Amino acid sequence: MTRPHIKQVALPVLFFLFCVLTLTIQSCKKKRSDLGKQLYLKTQNKVFKDATPEGLAEVFKKVLSEEKARINNPKLINAFYEHNNYDPVFVMDHIFNGDVDLTANYFEKANEHGLDPKMFKADQIKALVDKFQDKKAIKNLDEAYRDIAELEILTANSLINYSNALQYGILSPRKIYARYYTATKRPDSSSMSKIFHIKNMKSYLDSIQPKDPQYLMLQRALAGGGQAKGISKEETMRYIVVNMERLRWKNKPGEPEYIIVNIPDYRLDVMQNGKSILNMKVVVGEGRNMDNANTLAVYDESDKKDRPFSRETPQLNSMIHSVQVNPVWNIPQSIASKEIMVEAAEDPYYLSNKNIDVYENGKKVEDPETIDWATASKDKYEFKQRPGDDNSLGKIKFLFNNRSSVYLHDTPAKNGFNQKMRALSHGCVRLSDPQALAKAIFGEGATYDKIAKAMSEDNPEPTTIDVPKKMPVYITYITCWADSTGTLQYRPDVYGLDVILYQHLQKFLATNDQLAAL
Repeated sequence: MTRPHIKQVALPVLFFLFCVLTLTIQSCKKKRSDLGKQLYLKTQNKVFKDATPEGLAEVFKKVLSEEKARINNPKLINAFYEHNNYDPVFVMDHIFNGDVDLTANYFEKANEHGLDPKMFKADQIKALVDKFQDKKAIKNLDEAYRDIAELEILTANSLINYSNALQYGILSPRKIYARYYTATKRPDSSSMSKIFHIKNMKSYLDSIQPKDPQYLMLQRALAGGGQAKGISKEETMRYIVVNMERLRWKNKPGEPEYIIVNIPDYRLDVMQNGKSILNMKVVVGEGRNMDNANTLAVYDESDKKDRPFSRETPQLNSMIHSVQVNPVWNIPQSIASKEIMVEAAEDPYYLSNKNIDVYENGKKVEDPETIDWATASKDKYEFKQRPGDDNSLGKIKFLFNNRSSVYLHDTPAKNGFNQKMRALSHGCVRLSDPQALAKAIFGEGATYDKIAKAMSEDNPEPTTIDVPKKMPVYITYITCWADSTGTLQYRPDVYGLDVILYQHLQKFLATNDQLAAL
């Protein structure tokens, strides 16, 4: 009894949907067929009376071809209009209700984001809109078609560029940094095509304004035009605009709980629901700006290619999957050849004093002090440091997958944490309180008790323990931010990454005059 009832109900519903679809298609066709009539009613310019979709399409194609080299996403824009029979959606739906003028007004205020308003062609857009609103400005049909096409393409291109800039940033960090391995979402055809389907322009433009409190505070600081203590006004502005660009990148943690290391601040935080529940000092890898100069020097980056110092800690995100308590240090070949072998050449007992074993072809060398390390081949031997108080990894290391073979770890070299400038390691991140981090990850209980006991043993054995719930870790680079009191904090650009980003942003940034107008 049930199936026939469903069938009886379904047929009328399907018929109704068919009728709605048919009416919608007919409505769309009607809308396109009376293009000239609609434009005439809106402009009162008689030139438009003879306008047809077919005539517009012919000119539209030519203008698209001419503008191809001057627009940023020609394939996307061309594909949309080709697929939609060159229907001028912005001209027909957004000029005469004030939307396009409103959009241009937002473009003119791009300096509030540290960006050059000229990128978004507000003046050109407004000039074309004025022509449509002056019933005598457009003199003939060919001019009308061309102005429709130019305004349509210009608005679409600028709106895509503006939307991308605010939602994703101007630049892709992957393209400018050699050691950047953080998942970062970039605009694609799907996200960019949304601009063609906007219903309420003001709501859309307001929605893409970054809402991050940090971003809003930097925006206010930029508008204020102040000068940070000890650095120039120009340098202060640079700090703000490069970090605003970083905040626009879609690479922020989305998890409720995660670990974040900020390289220039030499600090690690365990974040939980937006608040730091644990923080500690860290030591990071050495960089190219070791004198901590607050300067606009270019570090010989005139070709705008990032050439990081070999020991810089990379920017990355990953998941901590396990810890090694009382780890063995498999010494990297670069450190072995440049440091370990040099020390061994000067002191034949250096290796035994440091609990370092030597291997040749995978087999342990029984008497490494008999080797002439001054003349030994750089890549013939492997070196491993046994667990113990002198082990360079300390009592524990935290492992996560990454292409740079870096990790978070303990260290016997505690004096480094007392220094203001803590870019001292070979690339890994040294922790001032690794046991507290282990407790934050594992929580109270038998596993943490096992870790704490193993870390305290005099004759330790290496032990690997899996993390029951993998912990996200982000290693990032932020040189300017607002603290909990709203005060802006500035940190030296120890790796010169601000300089590189600032150089790449040059052609997109607001001028001093534009910033002064805020």
